[in-house]
Amino acid sequence: MSQSARELVANVRHELAAVLPTQQCCRAAELDGLRDAGRRSDVAIARTVHQLSGDARTGGEAGTPAERALRRAALVVEPRAPQHCRLAFLRGRLLARGSLSLATGRIHLEVVLAHNEATLLLHAFSQAGLPGSLRVRRGRGVIVWKSHAEIFDLLRRLGAGSSVAEMEARGVLREVRGELNRSINAETANLQRTVRAGMRQAEAIRRLDDAGALDASGPTRRVAEARRAHPDATIAELGERLRLTRSAVQRSLSSLERQAAALPPRVLP
Repeated sequence: MSQSARELVANVRHELAAVLPTQQCCRAAELDGLRDAGRRSDVAIARTVHQLSGDARTGGEAGTPAERALRRAALVVEPRAPQHCRLAFLRGRLLARGSLSLATGRIHLEVVLAHNEATLLLHAFSQAGLPGSLRVRRGRGVIVWKSHAEIFDLLRRLGAGSSVAEMEARGVLREVRGELNRSINAETANLQRTVRAGMRQAEAIRRLDDAGALDASGPTRRVAEARRAHPDATIAELGERLRLTRSAVQRSLSSLERQAAALPPRVLP
């Protein structure tokens, strides 16, 4: 990822980590999701864990962080589980085990977990209206999102609205730049084609003139003279100069090229 992309990802993480639930049940749920961070070392996560751990009512359960996360996943997937607790736990798991990638206009978000928890968490995300897809990678469960709309909606729902707005703004700017580049490239290609065609037609007219085969009068003669004088002009510009329609100019130039092609090959002395 580029430096700016890494900064955007860091902004997302810091904004999500700064969300501190007010309800005790949500604080406990998010803490269960955050503590099992594997080998990840993150200052923002550590600060959030410290702040949530200051409430005595968020602790007390036995088991390793992974076991507590699995138990919490089983709780939030229950149909009657409060949606606010479900979202708090999902935010914790995304911070602890999630990975967001931004590269060349594409976006990829995944959460890597033990397979049994990944199955539960996928269901929990779906219940929250944030469905992903489940894959298996080296025995681990990987929940994946690749759609811009789905990822932006997920991040907004979990509390990263400002970062999403910045990503969308940069995406629009990138699209505008891309469209501008495509337009410039197309114009350049059209200009090159026009110049090549004009030079080819001017050369055909020169050959006809040298061979004495160029019409002495009429619109074709006028078109020939205009083309020789302005080899880089477009068909429309020639028509405007001669007060002829574009199709009339095109027919005359095509006729001149056919006549030149029918000339016998030039014999060098």
